Amino acid sequence: MHSTPPKLQEDPSTGAMVVNCVAYRFDGQRIGDISVDDISEVLKQPDTFVWVGLHEPDETLLHKLQEEFDLHDLAIEDAQHAHQRTKIEAYGDSLFVVVQTAQLVSGHIAFGETHVFLGPRYLVTVRHGASLSYAPARRNCEHTPELLALGPAYGLYGVLDFIVDNLLPIVRDFREELQELEKDIFSDTFKRSTIRRLYDMQRDLMTLRLAVAPMQDIISQLVRQHPQLIPDELRAYFRDVYDHVFRVNESISAMREMLAAAINVNLSLVTFGQNEVMKRLAGYAAMLAAPTLITSWYGMNFTHMPELAKPWAYPVIIGLVLTIVVTIYITLKRNRWL
Repeated sequence: MHSTPPKLQEDPSTGAMVVNCVAYRFDGQRIGDISVDDISEVLKQPDTFVWVGLHEPDETLLHKLQEEFDLHDLAIEDAQHAHQRTKIEAYGDSLFVVVQTAQLVSGHIAFGETHVFLGPRYLVTVRHGASLSYAPARRNCEHTPELLALGPAYGLYGVLDFIVDNLLPIVRDFREELQELEKDIFSDTFKRSTIRRLYDMQRDLMTLRLAVAPMQDIISQLVRQHPQLIPDELRAYFRDVYDHVFRVNESISAMREMLAAAINVNLSLVTFGQNEVMKRLAGYAAMLAAPTLITSWYGMNFTHMPELAKPWAYPVIIGLVLTIVVTIYITLKRNRWL
């Protein structure tokens, strides 16, 4: 008979930072919510493990968890300061994993971090910045107790799968926005806002790719290494996450290429439109050049000018000018300059 630990009592100093602190048995059954102070009591029972979810904890709370789980000093320091690169590090019989998270906020990608401590009998997730709650991942794990019975590693799988699955909608939303921008891209008029938005999307996707690409190496390690923490039964699940990361990475690369092509097409169309305008202006300038040249001759102060004294000279010159202008116009029109 297992005693049920007391319910989690929210400490005003840590309540906002401790999202969840739940004890489980190694048969996959949830024991219940516990307080951070009760973790050591729960772990005295040999067939239990604890899953703690934190959101931007302070130094005091992290050091308290360090005492409870015997976490490494360097890992605690990284989790406290955030702004870490994506990585996986082994400290004795525990792992410290850092992954980047992303959310779409007002059309732009906001980035955050999740730090994960994995041990034989604990899983601690620490969220910083833009990230969704891992409550859905926890519920999914609890709905499959036969897999949760494999230990905290299944919780790690659930968290990583949740993070990766939330990246695909971001790329999909960007693709849909690009389709909406196509009419502006192929517009005859130049819109600075269109180029600006395309550039912002390309920059966001570049940052997203830098966050996603290293995850492939991390999950690859979880598939092949750390047998003391990752049961063989779970390696297929981590391979599935790896496939999802690979697909996200490929989608990001394809989307970046589409954005680069869209920017080039837009600039090419704008340049083509400007060339068309310049061609028309040059054509009209050519039509004006002929009468300007002829009238400038007759504007010179010489006594003997051709047909100057003839009464029909003026209408002849006008007719000659009109003929030249019309000839130039027809020639340019045939050559599609006008």
